[in-house]
Parts: sequence; C-alpha cells; structure tokens
Amino acid sequence: MIPIRRLLRPLTTAVLGSLAVLTGGAGAPAMVPHAAAERHFLYLASPGIRNYVEYGGVGVLVFDRDAGYRFVRRIPTFAVPPGLAAENVKGIAASATTGRLYVSTPKRLAAIDLLTDKMLWNREYEFGCDRMAVSPDGRLLYVPSFEGPIWRVVDGATGDSVATVVTNSGAHNTVFDLDGTHVYLAGLRSPLLRVADPRTHSVVREVGPFGNVIRPFTVNGAGTLAFVNVNELLGFEIGDLRTGQMLRRVEVGGFEKGTVKRHGCPSHGIALTPDETEIWLADGANRRLHVFDATTMPPRQVASIALRDQPGWITFSLDGRHAYPSTGEVVDTASRQVVATLRDEDGRAVQSEKLLEVVFADGRPLRVGDQFGVGRKAR
Repeated sequence: MIPIRRLLRPLTTAVLGSLAVLTGGAGAPAMVPHAAAERHFLYLASPGIRNYVEYGGVGVLVFDRDAGYRFVRRIPTFAVPPGLAAENVKGIAASATTGRLYVSTPKRLAAIDLLTDKMLWNREYEFGCDRMAVSPDGRLLYVPSFEGPIWRVVDGATGDSVATVVTNSGAHNTVFDLDGTHVYLAGLRSPLLRVADPRTHSVVREVGPFGNVIRPFTVNGAGTLAFVNVNELLGFEIGDLRTGQMLRRVEVGGFEKGTVKRHGCPSHGIALTPDETEIWLADGANRRLHVFDATTMPPRQVASIALRDQPGWITFSLDGRHAYPSTGEVVDTASRQVVATLRDEDGRAVQSEKLLEVVFADGRPLRVGDQFGVGRKAR
C-alpha cells in the first residue's frame, strides 16, 4: 500500500509549484504561490466492533473524504497468530504536532508515523489498555488500564510509562480538553467522572454521582459541561465540570429501550457537533441516531436518523459537516441523510467504533479529529 507521504507528494508538488499571475498597477505581473490545498482522510481502526474481523479485517483503514470516502489503503497493525483471535481495538488517537497515530487493544498501545505508515513502537503494559487520549501537544497519553484500577501516563515519543493515576473505577474512557489543562477519566464501575490535572497527574475534582455508571461521554470546548451516557438510560445526563454537580437527565422521546447487541447500554455513544449547537446520541436497539438542539437547556430532541445497524459510537468531522456513527455510514449533518458508506479494498461493509479525521496540508498533518465527538468552541 502507498504511504500518505507518497500519496500526497504529487498534489503537494503541483500546488507548491503553481504560481498565480497578479497584475500590478504598472502592468508588470507579480508571481505569487498558491497556498497548499488541504486533504482530508478518515482513519478507522479495525477490528473496532469487538474482535469481529468481518467488519473490516485487521489494520488501520484510510478513506479519502475528498473522493467520497474512497478506500485508499490499509496500514498493517497487529499480526494474528494461527489459531488465535484478532485483538479488538479499544481506542484511536492522533497528534498533528508529532505526526503520530496511536492504536490500543486490551494488551497493547502502538504508535504509527502518519507520514510513512511505519509502526514506531508497540508496547504492552501491566493491566492492559483501553480507550486513551493524547494531550494537545502530543507529549503525553493518558491510557486507561483494561477496565482496571489505573490510568497510565505514557510518553508519546517512546511509549515509556511516566506516572499512574489510581481510581479503582474500572478505567475505560478518556478525554483531554482542548487546551490540555484537564483530562477526564470515566470508569465502567463508577458513577463519578474524575477530572485530573496532567501537570501533577492527580485527580483534582469529581463530577456526579450520575444516575448509573458512566459509559461514553463528551465535553464542551470551554471545559464546563459533560454529556454522559449511563447504564439503563436511553438518553444522557449533564454534569457541571466546575462545580461537580449532576445537572440534568434527558430522555429520548418516542422510542422505547430494547435489546442491544453490544455494551448492554441503551445509549452507547454521544457527541457534540464541533460548533456545539447539537448533541447526537446513539440508540442501539432502535438503530437510530437522535439529534438534540444544544442551544437550549435542557437540550431539545429535534430529529431521529435511521441506520443500517445498531450504533455503538458517534463522532464528527472537524468541520462538523459529517457524522461518523460506528455503523460505517457517513451522515450529512445539514440534511441528516446518509451520503456514503465505508467499504474496504474487497468491497466489504466496514464498521468501527474507533475512527477519526486527519487533515493534511503541505504534505504534513495539519489538524486531527478525535474519537470522541468533543465540542470545539474555545474558552
């Protein structure tokens, strides 16, 4: 497969070598280079629906958003020994600053160079790994143990462990805020959302308790509100990240809870649009995404979108134009219509709960999305 550096080279050379002719007041042409065009790619780690290889095999699949989400290539990740099952991917994260992509499984965390597609390191840790987050500067990752007692703080360059944060909460989901001043830690066995200070690697606040143990969650860009899925709720709850109080419970109207294939949770997946005007919520049993107007409090349910399978995750493109449910469909957020479906090199329908966007310009990563649909309105 062609690494991204070679894929981008023809476009970058053409763009940087092109010149625009501007006529000056004296009639002499001035030669001005065009700015480098941006290229948008969706990176999807598989198997990202448990360890089910029928939804995309093993590896990181790359799709060209600018070409209608055409499959581009597969980046090799973890070999599957004969007679053994593939390791299910637990998380994906990336840093534009360092040009690295990170993928975790219950056993390991690996770093991949976004330009060459080469695996830089592959580390196994005591207690395993779960859905991690990387700091905005790319220097640190907070890596939950696999539903275990700690979060491990890992050096993004080497994979070395530099600190641990003990919560004894069934460590599971992790989000850094936009400015890197706080990191949010949610465990499968706790109704409390922990807020840690990455400078001291200590918990400085607890939010909740929420109505049940916390599942997926997201936060706004200002770091003031958390929107949380909890067990047994078709809907979400809202917490104040400053005061630690649980503020509101929002239930889906017009639909009933039902049997879900995975996670044992009616709503397993919640995301803010980048402009924070809407909340999109997964509904597994009903195969729906429910859309809420987030400009009012409490948020108001305004639409429901049918999907081809049960969603267990949701995130967005950086510009907010496209929603990415784990079902492998691409939803236009303005029309709320499915506009593309992801397929691999063999034409198989692809699904994954671990995916994010990477934007390249001038041959290098410029911006990266997040596996969590976090709000992006700055403080």
